[in-house]
Amino acid sequence: MEPHESNVRAGTGNLNHHHPIVGKSGESSDREARRPPFQRSAHPSPPFRYDWPVTESTRQLHGPLDGVRVLDFTWALAGPFGTMQLADMGAEVIKVEYPATHEKERGFGPYFEGISTFFFSVNRGKKGIAIDLKAPEGKALVKRLACTVDIVTENFRPGAMDRLGLGYEALRAENPRLVYAALSGYGQTGPYSQYAAVDAVAQAMGGTMGLNGHAHEPPLRVGVSIGDMVGGLYLAIGVLGALRARDVTGQGQLLDVALTEAQVALCENAIVRHSAFAENPTRIGGRHPLIAPFGPYEASDGYIVIANVKQWDLFCALIERDDLALDERFATNRARIANVDALETAMHASFRTKSTDEWFAILRDTNVCALGKVNSIADLFHDPQIAARNMLVDLPLPYGKLGTLALPNSPIHLSETPTVVGRPMPEHGGDTDAVLHGLLGLGADEIADLRERAVIK
Repeated sequence: MEPHESNVRAGTGNLNHHHPIVGKSGESSDREARRPPFQRSAHPSPPFRYDWPVTESTRQLHGPLDGVRVLDFTWALAGPFGTMQLADMGAEVIKVEYPATHEKERGFGPYFEGISTFFFSVNRGKKGIAIDLKAPEGKALVKRLACTVDIVTENFRPGAMDRLGLGYEALRAENPRLVYAALSGYGQTGPYSQYAAVDAVAQAMGGTMGLNGHAHEPPLRVGVSIGDMVGGLYLAIGVLGALRARDVTGQGQLLDVALTEAQVALCENAIVRHSAFAENPTRIGGRHPLIAPFGPYEASDGYIVIANVKQWDLFCALIERDDLALDERFATNRARIANVDALETAMHASFRTKSTDEWFAILRDTNVCALGKVNSIADLFHDPQIAARNMLVDLPLPYGKLGTLALPNSPIHLSETPTVVGRPMPEHGGDTDAVLHGLLGLGADEIADLRERAVIK
C-alpha cells in the first residue's frame, strides 16, 4: 500500500468532558518483586520481533505498514486497540490528546507507578502529541498535519469533528488521498447514531450478549471487551482495505465502523439459523448447539475443554466409561444432543477423577478429540507454547521510569515483514515538538509560542 507522498469514547460524551478516574496509585517499593515471573523461551525475542529470518529485500522495512502515517484522535479502548494493530504492523501512529489532560485522565486504573495500565495496554508503539482542537491555531495545525498523513482515525460521537471543522469533508478538502476512519457506537447514520454506546451496550444491542450465559439465567457480558475490541479490529481491517483501494483509484474515502454492527457480524451462524429455520438462538452456557460433548468439564484441579469427539467408542474407553458407549441415549451425536443434560452430568463425574495434566496425558496424542485446559491469566505467564511463540513481551515504562510491564505480543506472524512490538505507550505530548518540526517545519520559537498560549503541550 503506497504511503502518502509528502477526546471521547466511541459514541459518548463531548470534547469538554473529562471522565472521573477511579483508582489510587499505591506504593511501588516491592511491587516489582510481587509481579509474576514470565517464563521466556530459550531464545528471548529482541525489542523488534522477527519470528522468521528477514530477507535482504525486506531488511529495511519495520513492518508491512512501514511508511504509512496515521493521525489518531481515538481514545478509551475501541479506537486505540484498532490503531495499535496498525502501529504493530509498522505504521507511524501519531496520537493526539488534549494539552490539559492529567496523566491519570488518559485512561482508567488500576495505576502502576502513576501510569494507567488501561492506557498502557492499547497505546504501545505510538507517538504522542497534544493539541487544543478548539483553538483556531490548533485547528490549523490539524489541517496541516492532515496533509502529511495517510489516515485519520477518530471515535467521537458522530458530528463532533464536523462541529470542530475537522470532519471528513473538511480534511478531505485539504488532502483528497486521506482515508478518514470513524468508529462509533451505532455508525454515522441511522436512528441510533447519536445514542451512547460502550462495550456492554454494543454486546447487548449487537446480539452477542443474548447468546452468552446459561439457559434460564440472565445474559452475561463476555469477560473481555469484545464490544470495543472487535470494533477496533474491523476499523483496522477497513483501513487496510481503503489503502488498497487508494492504490488503484488515487483517492481516499470515509470508513464508517459501528461497534454494534461488529457484534452483529459475530452472530453469523445464529442469524443464518433464524433465517433458515425461524429459530431464535439463545443462551446454552458452554455447550454447542450442534455437537455433544462440547465445552468445559471439571477436572480435579481445574477445567478441561473437550470438543469434536471423532470416535465415541474409543473416547469412552479412554475416559474409562464404556457404559456411556453402550448407552443408547448417547449412541449418536444427535442422541447426545437430545440427552445433553444427562451426558454432561456423566462427563463431569468422570473428569473430576483426574487432574488436567493427567487427562492431557491420556487424550492429547490419541487424536480422538480436541482438548485444552482452561487457563487463567496467571497460567499464560507459564505456558510453554505462549513462551515459545513470544506471545508475552515486556515493554518499558514511559517517562524514564524503571521497570517493565508485560503485554500480549501481536498474534500476526508475517514471514517477510514481521510485526514491530517494542516501544511503550507515548508520553503525554512527548513527541509534539518533533512532529511539528519534522512534519510542518515549525521552528523552536513558533513551537514555544504555541505552548505558551496552551495551544499545544
